[in-house]
Amino acid sequence: MSISNTKRRFLISLTVITLLLGGVGGAVLQNIAPSRYFGAYPLIPAYFYLCGLLFIFAFEACRRRAPNRMVMLFMGMKMMKLILSVLLLIVYCMVAPQTAIVFLITFAVFYVSYLIYESWFFFAFERNKKLNKEMK
Repeated sequence: MSISNTKRRFLISLTVITLLLGGVGGAVLQNIAPSRYFGAYPLIPAYFYLCGLLFIFAFEACRRRAPNRMVMLFMGMKMMKLILSVLLLIVYCMVAPQTAIVFLITFAVFYVSYLIYESWFFFAFERNKKLNKEMK
């Protein structure tokens, strides 16, 4: 099984972003505000990394089978991620209300960061696809 250049670039950049955001966020919480650090912190970068993996595998499958539906897939994946994230936040707030505010803020920072990254990646992919089509 070969891996496409698009998938490879996405996986490498997703891994780098996850390690950077996770490391910087963890360092900030532990060093600048140690009283605010919560044990579930490592689950946040892991959650977004897994969502990113799901996103690229679905994106790649759609690109091969139904390329005209990629925008709809992108929007559907964003909606699914939003609903799943809200459910996760509700459950966490019910289970650990003492760290809920810090968890919500941290989760929101990660959510927006990954939303910007995934939107940029998809936009760049579509732009390159359009430019390649025009050159042919």
